[in-house]
Amino acid sequence: MTSARELVVEADGGSRGNPGPAGYGAVVLDAATGETLAEAAEYIGVATNNVAEYKGLVAGLKAARELFPDATVHVRMDSKLVVEQMSGRWKIKHPDMKPLAAEAGRVFPAGRVRYEWIPRERNKHADRLANEAMDAGRLGRRWEPSGSTASLDASAARNAAAPPPSGPPGDARAGAARARAALSGTAGTPSAGTSGAPSTGTPAGSSGTSTAGPSGSPTARTSDARTGAGAGARPTTDGGTGDGLFAAEDATATSSTPVASGDFEAEAGVLASTDHEPGTKATGAGTGTGATRADAPAPAPVQPQGWSGPDMGAPATFVLLRHGETALTPEKRFSGSGGSDPELSAAGLRQAEAVAAALAARGTIQEIVSSPLTRCRQTAAAVAARLGLDVRIEQGLRETDFGAWEGLTFGEVRERYPEDLDAWLASSKAAPTGGGESFATVARRVAATRDRLTAAHAGRTVLLVTHVTPIKTLVRLALGAPPESLFRMELSAASISAVAYYADGNASVRLLNDTSHLR
Repeated sequence: MTSARELVVEADGGSRGNPGPAGYGAVVLDAATGETLAEAAEYIGVATNNVAEYKGLVAGLKAARELFPDATVHVRMDSKLVVEQMSGRWKIKHPDMKPLAAEAGRVFPAGRVRYEWIPRERNKHADRLANEAMDAGRLGRRWEPSGSTASLDASAARNAAAPPPSGPPGDARAGAARARAALSGTAGTPSAGTSGAPSTGTPAGSSGTSTAGPSGSPTARTSDARTGAGAGARPTTDGGTGDGLFAAEDATATSSTPVASGDFEAEAGVLASTDHEPGTKATGAGTGTGATRADAPAPAPVQPQGWSGPDMGAPATFVLLRHGETALTPEKRFSGSGGSDPELSAAGLRQAEAVAAALAARGTIQEIVSSPLTRCRQTAAAVAARLGLDVRIEQGLRETDFGAWEGLTFGEVRERYPEDLDAWLASSKAAPTGGGESFATVARRVAATRDRLTAAHAGRTVLLVTHVTPIKTLVRLALGAPPESLFRMELSAASISAVAYYADGNASVRLLNDTSHLR
């Protein structure tokens, strides 16, 4: 009879593009000794970070169940999203994550599993496995446990950081720790990111977490802790079928239990977490260093051509078109929603026709939504005539009200209202002179408009004809960038940008300030 054991499952997942080529890794450890009992990793094709993390969790729990079905399990992950959702404190919104969370909840009875968030630095073993799987998948191969060095690397890192083991005379655990430290110190194993040698194996795309056993079912590398047969034995993991529902799946978040919505709206008073939920983590290609956070530069998304591509559920894709020029545009005058509402100039009308022809040639626009201001209506009408579509007006897409600055150049505002201009440049909460809108106010308006439109147009490609500030704000929020980033983006008249919004809150900036159709 198998005795009760306490196991630790560490799991991670990453995506090089989010969504992009993705993989997961999971390791089962003995809670008492820290010994590695099993590893699992798999390249899963194109997916988001969050899906990869959930798949890593499921694989780790199943590997633990194969070892000790009656064990209690301590899950440690650096994904705040997964930990909070599986603990029942956050609501699970995305339809692709609900079945994964439910599957994870069925592997062990709920009372035998507890979840803990840990910093990324303490999850390097699982992170390394995920990177190894993605490296193998990039070469059309499958992760092989025989080629993995994640366990040795993680052990060496832990021993380098930990104080020398100590204990009373005859402390077998401390003695074993000393022996492991001595062995790992001579391993000299390269990191996953620098080895450049993903293991060979079966072409990617077949199912499983490692090599196939006699029955063809996926298996994970294990140290057979049940029989003492040694590390060569690899028990098979199964599909984990069973009855019951994950209890937290339908839980409603309260004011004290935030919903993982994916909004990054500092102007609304929400302090963005330093973790990656949802979807701000992307694992660097072949680096073995793990996933980047929102404050670190992310690798370039691996995206197909066009504005729609493989994803975890068809996104709402907004093609963001700035209106054509007016008489005020080349003079660089403030022209918002509180001024004269100018029409397109002759140059602006030519730009509108050029962009209409380009969008017609691409052929992906399904709907058109426009700001109520004349310059946007005219630009939208030119596109609509080419595409045979109607134009819907959305008040939330109007430009900022620049108050007393309307029609003035920047230099003129500097001369007349220097203190107000300095305050406006220093804080997104400062409004232009004379009762205009602050950028924080505009951001709240634009975010609310975005939420309405993404809900109404899921899976659709929609042209939004609007202005500089709304477009920059949508891009800023998608990137989780600070308000001052508005001053660091160039946005030309009649330029095209694009952002895709996924149902789990992830956003992907696909294009910014494309003016190739005007040349």
